[in-house]
Amino acid sequence: MRYAKTLSVVLPLLLGACGAQSRSSTCKTASTGVAATPAPTSTLPEWIQRSNAISDILVGVQARFMPELASRYGVERVDDQIVDLKPGHGERYRAALRDAITTIETRGSAETDARVRRDVAILVKAARLYIKDSELREANEVPYYNPTEIIFHSMQGLLDDQVPAPRRERALGRLRKYAGVDGGTPLTELAKTETRERMGRPGLAAPNRLAVEKHLATNGHIRSGIGDLLKKYQIAGHEEPYKTLLTQLTEYDAFVKSDVLPKARPEFALPPAIYALNLERFGVDIPQAELVERAHRAFTEIQKEMADVARQIAEQRKLPSSDYRDVIRELKKDQLVGEAILPHYKQRLTDIETIIRREKLVTLPERPARIRLGTPAENAQQPAPHMVPPRLLGNTGEQGEFVLPLSVPAPEGSQESAQKLDDFTFAAASWTLTAHEARPGHEMQFASLVERGVSTARAIYAFNSTNVEGWGLYSEYIMLPFMPLDGKLISLQLRLQRAVRAFIDPELQAGKWTFDSAWAYLEKEVGLSHAFAKSEIERFTFRAPGQATSYFYGYSRLLELRKEIEAKLAGRFDAQRFHDFVLAQGLLPPDLMREAVMTEFAK
Repeated sequence: MRYAKTLSVVLPLLLGACGAQSRSSTCKTASTGVAATPAPTSTLPEWIQRSNAISDILVGVQARFMPELASRYGVERVDDQIVDLKPGHGERYRAALRDAITTIETRGSAETDARVRRDVAILVKAARLYIKDSELREANEVPYYNPTEIIFHSMQGLLDDQVPAPRRERALGRLRKYAGVDGGTPLTELAKTETRERMGRPGLAAPNRLAVEKHLATNGHIRSGIGDLLKKYQIAGHEEPYKTLLTQLTEYDAFVKSDVLPKARPEFALPPAIYALNLERFGVDIPQAELVERAHRAFTEIQKEMADVARQIAEQRKLPSSDYRDVIRELKKDQLVGEAILPHYKQRLTDIETIIRREKLVTLPERPARIRLGTPAENAQQPAPHMVPPRLLGNTGEQGEFVLPLSVPAPEGSQESAQKLDDFTFAAASWTLTAHEARPGHEMQFASLVERGVSTARAIYAFNSTNVEGWGLYSEYIMLPFMPLDGKLISLQLRLQRAVRAFIDPELQAGKWTFDSAWAYLEKEVGLSHAFAKSEIERFTFRAPGQATSYFYGYSRLLELRKEIEAKLAGRFDAQRFHDFVLAQGLLPPDLMREAVMTEFAK
């Protein structure tokens, strides 16, 4: 959703999914029965309106340079605009951000409300990180883009059942600009020019070979996905520009194969300064060594919990082995197939909501959450369960969607078959996945941003993976005591996976693992399928290095906060009030969330 890499990764992540990692519709609050529609701007508290007016300065910069991202937020005026890759775009972007910082600080200096001043600090920090990221990458890396992926996510943002027809129609204007059919330079040509110009400069890291090879293998599926969207939504006049664009994208892949791939770097490790910046932008604010030590310790503790639960399951089912790895393999044999998958997940959501209401864990909306299976193009780009977030600005009822992939498509033109994912389609797994992606996890989290009327700064610019994924994993934690034994084991398995992420990701960068050794470890010790384990290592090495550490870190910080406030309030602690309060704060980082809990909730 907002992760830093080259633009070919920035836009898919910023515009795409909140992966395992919502769109919000009219709903009712369970405790009152009052409709919880998206909060109208005119009814927002006056301090939020002032804060949002200041945030609009930074939104304007992103609308100018990354309009696809702003359009995803809900800025309709740029629905037909495309990313700026014209020569000098990096310098122009940084200059615009510096001007924005000056204006934001000037506006903020006149504010006396602590909440607005806190939001101003969030905006300034975000803009400075954008500048730092741009400068570091320009000084250290050859720019490398994957236009196929950028365009697919761009089209996906407009071509959706929940996007009003007038907005969907603007996809044609965007498509024509990508292809350059109205006189502009095609996106692929701009991307080629920049990569060629900087490929020969000494001291710059070449593109990651793993990423290049993956794009060449999957872009065919994604290009087809673009066409499928245009046909599905009957975008009049798309045929010729799409045909032109297909030719351009195919030629671009030929350029990558002939000019980029031979020079791509075989090692996946990033320059240390860039990896450290990745961690910072994903919200990890402790030294890498401390993160790794915490994760290794947690891994051992979780394994002990898994061993105890696995023993109980083995006794109940009279299994030949009580080793948690063997028990997980047995549970995976109970696979859901075809049309049985979605009804099962929807029933599991009902089961979880019943528990949440009975145990008074968090206030639920009464509207249903949305769950669907991933398309081949989505599965090629994001082979893991994820939540597609809602329109955060000007929401008129759009909801988020929990998307479930079933397989990883085979490389285009190969004789291989699709790689089956058996990690998500068995009964025991549906408990923790539904808790994380739907309720009380991301669907609740993002719906809260829209329905409660959180400020733009807290909904968008305080966003990082630690703040988002920490809640997702914490949601699994609060549901685990109420799951059946098999559900508990798989929930612990996925918690173990998050701990492994937090030490393998940085240790891969340090050279302590190879791609293959890490892959084998995830299969053996965590129990992931061959295909899912591979997609995990791809995440660590080129999809989003550093991002996977944020689940464990964000969860740890939120759990520490809960224990601290429980001790402070003793018998007065109320879990439902605490969880409602946390959601109402927006996507605050751990330190600001603790400040809010201790100064406001504790009263």
